[in-house]
Amino acid sequence: MLSIQNLTKTYPGGVRALRGISLEIPPGMFGLLGPNGAGKSTLMKILATLLDPDTGSAHLDSLDLIANKNTTRQLLGYLPQEFGVYPKMSAIDLLSHLAVMKGITNRSERKELVEGLLQQTNLWDLRKKNLGGFSGGMKQRFGIAQALLANPKLIIVDEPTAGLDPAERNRFLNLLSSLGSDRTVILSTHIVDDVRQLCPRMAIIASGELLLEGAPNDALAALHGRIWSKVVATGDELQALESQFQVISTHLVGGQHEVRVYANTSPGEGFLPVDSDLEDVYFLNLSQQAKAVLPN
Repeated sequence: MLSIQNLTKTYPGGVRALRGISLEIPPGMFGLLGPNGAGKSTLMKILATLLDPDTGSAHLDSLDLIANKNTTRQLLGYLPQEFGVYPKMSAIDLLSHLAVMKGITNRSERKELVEGLLQQTNLWDLRKKNLGGFSGGMKQRFGIAQALLANPKLIIVDEPTAGLDPAERNRFLNLLSSLGSDRTVILSTHIVDDVRQLCPRMAIIASGELLLEGAPNDALAALHGRIWSKVVATGDELQALESQFQVISTHLVGGQHEVRVYANTSPGEGFLPVDSDLEDVYFLNLSQQAKAVLPN
């Protein structure tokens, strides 16, 4: 169990990135959702020992991640949002080099591990190709391969599918789903579908605050019968609806706006009840948090 208690972080200049974040994260996939600038990367850097919090603690079982950085790094696999590679090195050579840096010095053990990880990440046929010629998705799969060196107990992946085309994104998500339930894997992203497909538990943060924690299915059940949809033709009609109801999202459909409203009963003529999805949960929590910080 990963236990995070009251983590806070304020950067020079007064930007409060984290405001007392507390989470209990069990083994398996855990989704951390939030818009850009929510504080997700700050939280991931603290857990990855790259940044110290102002206050708070983080423990993986009995291990204090913040106080025992060297031990933490031995148990950690980390794929940051910006993952750089040596472009003129081959995948197999760089992964072997990184394995040595992880302390895997036995040559036969290292060879077996590196070859196994390249096969697991579907990079075996590309093992001798220079990393500078890899696509974005290939680089992300290589990033997971290096994160899995030394069989980590905690894996952190930060915005891993941003910028990937649909085919590469599917390959990467399938790879993440295969990592198993015997370790804690934190997927930090602003892409709702990534969490919906992979994670039995999740949290939503915005402006450094925890807005929701729990199972996606429970969050969806709480919205059952309370999401209504209507297609409007003009911006004026959309503006009028936004002034009357709790509009949680709008989408363009054939050049017109599909409006999704949160309400206990029908908002009126033209609205149809629709099944809630995780995007509704996400936008509802963001809209409620935005209203809470607006001046009176």
